[in-house]
Formats: sequence, structure tokens, C-alpha cells
Amino acid sequence: MKKIISWMTEVFGPKAQRFAENPWIASVQETMVSAIPVMIISSFVTIISIANEYIENFPDFSYLSSFTMGLSSLMVAYLLPTIVLEKLELPKYSRQAGFMGAASFLAMSGASFKEGNFIIEASRVSASGMFVAIAAGLFTAFVMKLFSSNSIFSKDSRMPDFLVNSFDSMAPIMTVMVTVFVLSNVLHLDIYNIISILVSPLIRIIQSCFGMTLLVFLMSFFYSFGISPWLLNPVYYTVGLDALARNAAAVAAGGRPELVMTVETISGWTMIGGTGCTLTLCILFFLCRSAKLKSLGKTCIIPSLFNINEPIVYGAIVFNPLLMIPMWINAILSSVITYLVMKAGLVTIPYRSFLLWYVPQPLLPFMTNYDFRGVILVLALMLITAAVWYPFLIAYDRQCLNQEKEG
Repeated sequence: MKKIISWMTEVFGPKAQRFAENPWIASVQETMVSAIPVMIISSFVTIISIANEYIENFPDFSYLSSFTMGLSSLMVAYLLPTIVLEKLELPKYSRQAGFMGAASFLAMSGASFKEGNFIIEASRVSASGMFVAIAAGLFTAFVMKLFSSNSIFSKDSRMPDFLVNSFDSMAPIMTVMVTVFVLSNVLHLDIYNIISILVSPLIRIIQSCFGMTLLVFLMSFFYSFGISPWLLNPVYYTVGLDALARNAAAVAAGGRPELVMTVETISGWTMIGGTGCTLTLCILFFLCRSAKLKSLGKTCIIPSLFNINEPIVYGAIVFNPLLMIPMWINAILSSVITYLVMKAGLVTIPYRSFLLWYVPQPLLPFMTNYDFRGVILVLALMLITAAVWYPFLIAYDRQCLNQEKEG
């Protein structure tokens, strides 16, 4: 364990940090985080829609969801190139980058103008088109970066900067649109489907029991070494939101949701109290004999109820082998059990957007799928994770007690 900790802190940790700080990677992560508040509006619609089940002629608020979650990929395509240029400290084309990111995304998605109407398949601009939006945004940012050091005006030109930048931006804008035009209208390639096919192996892997378990485990594994699980957010949110959109489409067509690995599934069942299922650990702290763990339990219980576990993770788990190991075990168990139970049809797979991960347990899973069986599954997982935490916590409590006596 000492060798693992040493390798993580001296080798992997710094490399992971550099990877996360790479402008292109960090921009994707920041873009997804920036889009979340808009997507959360759809979560409020999910709550309000409960009234439709009991109140006749209750107003339909799906309009709000259609113009938030329903346009989420378009938002990502707009935000991403702008954020990339900001991180690269290339503000010259930042105003045009967002618009061109959105324009290239729409063109890649097969949008067209016919008889005065703008036509595009609605699913392509929703969360289902997230990978295409990221590709369009990164491509636009790359082209803008290539042209950022060139200008058609001399350095001593008396032209105002905003005019210089506006005229200079025509070259990268033309490059982006001509490239997309040639691919879509000359070569007649469906770029949307091509990108979807290319990423489908990744989606299939993550949507398997092994893939979902590996993803949740890695988030807990990194977190136990103090590395934020947000490192995996570009994969977590992109695949999860895409799966939710596909589940919603399947239900709308009269079918049933099939893709288990959604953002709602992860937050509702595999991260009870936060990454690593730490809510039950916090509750067990109240049974400890050492003053340290008792006080930590009192401090962390309220945040843990709202699935915020930074205090308990950094206060007791990080670099502590006695609690790191059960954290990894619980990540695996909660993922495998949740996946198998949902695949068996015993609990409804989420198909509505609900990104309000800070709703307390066990209300959160019910708000995710309106299925009381999901609440039962959470309670069962809490008992299982508590049983895993308990023997390790007893040993750690004894260790803390001895240190307090010696102190």
C-alpha cells in the first residue's frame, strides 16, 4: 500500500494534474460544467411534472425542457471554442469562435434550409449530439488558433483593433465553413453519423456492467488519493447525458429505457452521500469511541445528507489505507448491484433529466425515476456499504483512540 501511495503521489498524481490542466481537456470539462445550470432547468421541469399525474389539465412545462436540455449540444458547441481560446490566451477571435462552433455543429448535424424553413432533427441538437458538438467545437477552436498569429494588416496599421480582428476572422470562418461544406455537400458524408459510429465502441464499453463499474471505481480511486473525480467528468457527463436522451427517445416511442449508465443513475445509486458512498460511513462515525471521529461525524453529517463529501474524504479517507480500501469496494459493489438490478427490470432505468444531485437521500432516487423500488434499492445499498465500512472503521477507530490516549 505504501508503494501504491508513493507512486500515486509522485508519479501518477502530477501527470494526472498536467493532463487535467491541458487547455483542450480543461476546456471540455469547463464547458460541461458551464452548461449544467441550463440543463438543471430541465430537472425542475421533472419535479413540476409530478403534478401532471394528479392534477387534471395542469400546465405542460415541457417547453422549458425543450429549450434547455433539448438544445444542450448546441450550447456546448457554442461554449467550447470560446473557452478554448480563452485558456490559450487568444482573445482575437473569441467573439466569432462561439458562433462558428454552433454553425459548424449545425452543418455537421445535417441542418438545411428548405422553402424558407430551417430544418434539423431535434434529437441531434439535444444531449444525443454531445460528441458531435465537442468535435465541432474543438475543430473550430483549432482552426481559429491556426489563424490567430496572422493578419492582413501591418502591425503599424491605424485601423481600430476591433476592425482588424473582424476582417482577420474571415479567413478562419471561411476555412471552417468550406471544410464542413465539402464534407457534407460535396462528398455527401453524414458527419453526425460518422462521429457517432466512431464513439460507439466507447459508449458500448461504458454502458456495460464492467464499463460503468470501472468508471465509478476510478472516480473513487482517484478521489481517495486527493485527485478530484471531476477529472473524468468529460466522459461521465457526455456518455451519461447521451444515454438519458436515448432512453427518453425510447420511452417516447413506446419502448423502455435500456441504457443504465446515466448521470442520474450514478448520482442516485452509486454515490450515496458522494463519491465512494460515504453517507453510511458518516453515520457510523457516531458509533465510534474516539473523539476525532465523533466530532468528524457531527461536522460532516449535514453535507453528507446532501451528497457533499469533501469534508469527510479529505478529513479521514485520503491517503488512509484503512478507509481507502472499503471506499473502492463500495464503489464496485454499488455499481454492479445497481446495474444488474436495473437491467433485470426490478428498478426503472432513468429517462428524465434530474441533475439536482444535492437532493438528500433517499428522496434523490425517487425524484430520478418516480419508482419507489429505487428507494428500496438505495436503502439496501446503504446497509451493504455500511457492512463494508464497519470492520475497517473499527480498526481505524481503535487506532485513533490509541493516538488520543498517547497524546
